[in-house]
Amino acid sequence: MICVKDEIMNDVNKVKEIKQSFGELHKQTNGRNLYDITDDIESWIEKQDILNGLLTIQILHTSASLLINENYDPDVLVDLKSFFDRLVPDGDQLFIHTAEGKDDMPSHIRTALTQTNLSIPIRNKKLLLGQWQGIFIFEHRLNSFSRKINIHYIGD
Repeated sequence: MICVKDEIMNDVNKVKEIKQSFGELHKQTNGRNLYDITDDIESWIEKQDILNGLLTIQILHTSASLLINENYDPDVLVDLKSFFDRLVPDGDQLFIHTAEGKDDMPSHIRTALTQTNLSIPIRNKKLLLGQWQGIFIFEHRLNSFSRKINIHYIGD
């Protein structure tokens, strides 16, 4: 069953001005883990002069990724991290790219299996996420890093 909700503009002759905003989020990570950045993103959105639209965020690294996942039960994040630890172990003899350590190539593979950008609709300055969803940086390296995320918001 497909349910469709149509919204009709009250004034069909009114042309809405499309605006866009660009920003950056810098976040320090402290080793392999998931870091909830939902509040940071929501705070940035609130400062923009755009009510409804589409948010795109992109992490500018090849050894960290972005995820939308559960932000209520911390066990979910522990299990997700454990799964990736088993799926792509550090120091596997298969990998020849180890220039930055035993976690170097596994970090690139983890990024390839996840996402480096997300697009999220926004209505009335609110991210349209599920009740228990949050936005996370998934740091794949064992050491601390400063991570940069580009933010683009387009709408009216």
